[in-house]
Amino acid sequence: MAKDDTLLTAGVDAGSSSVKVAVVENPPDGGARVRALVVQRIRRRNVHEVVRSTFDEACETAGVAASSLDYVASTGDGDAVPFRTGHFYSMTTHARGARHLAAEARAALDIGALHARAIRMDDRGKVLAHRMTSQCASGSGQFLENIARYLGVALADVGALSLQAGRSEPVSSICAVLAETDVINMVSRGIHTSEILRGIHESIAGRLTRLVRAVKTEGTVLVTGGLSNDAGLMDSLREQLAEGSDGGRAPVEARTHPEAIHAGALGAGLLAAWRYRQLRRTGRLDAALRAGG
Repeated sequence: MAKDDTLLTAGVDAGSSSVKVAVVENPPDGGARVRALVVQRIRRRNVHEVVRSTFDEACETAGVAASSLDYVASTGDGDAVPFRTGHFYSMTTHARGARHLAAEARAALDIGALHARAIRMDDRGKVLAHRMTSQCASGSGQFLENIARYLGVALADVGALSLQAGRSEPVSSICAVLAETDVINMVSRGIHTSEILRGIHESIAGRLTRLVRAVKTEGTVLVTGGLSNDAGLMDSLREQLAEGSDGGRAPVEARTHPEAIHAGALGAGLLAAWRYRQLRRTGRLDAALRAGG
């Protein structure tokens, strides 16, 4: 438990395709230290088993016992984390995690498996505005994974292949079904895989750019989530965000971070310490811990 007011917390981000866990050491004067960051894919496994396995691995990596954690915060699918102390909305955790990873960021662009959302925040990570994609999955990680599977390309190779394209082959930016139909037709016409992927990236980047513009952000936006390490998508996104910046639009620069996929779990771990101290200050800590946060 807490010693010298240094809190040991964990954030568990239960997503639709993977589970991320962060173990964080939180000194009273700030300067949080990340002890462990672990991610596991769900695939066809039971989500509760994946949550437990990922959490146990994170504790082992951090060299701590689960019983020594002061607060365990869930985000995403909180019901998949029955041992949680409390829960935070994912837009809140991604905003807080993004600010920790990039202090200059004034927005986060979370690209998940099923949807994407832009989140504008202040310098403390407080959410000021947000916008999410519609039900169509054409701006999501699952959509890109489906395309890669059809093309016979490993998802990890998609970004590099896209950057090799000398040109892009345009695809539908309206709907995932139409875009996948476009890809089938392109393959039958012998269009090179790299050009198809570049077109897919430009289509996704167009949807993401509209999200970022909708929340009226400026400055740095940190891309988080599963597609944050896709170099081809980041290149297309930077290009499209730069368009129009010299015509009166606020300049926006998209950046990422090696640990950006963990932003939700990291933010949950950081917010866990904040909530613990808030509850203790108001005399509600013991009751909240008994009730589960």
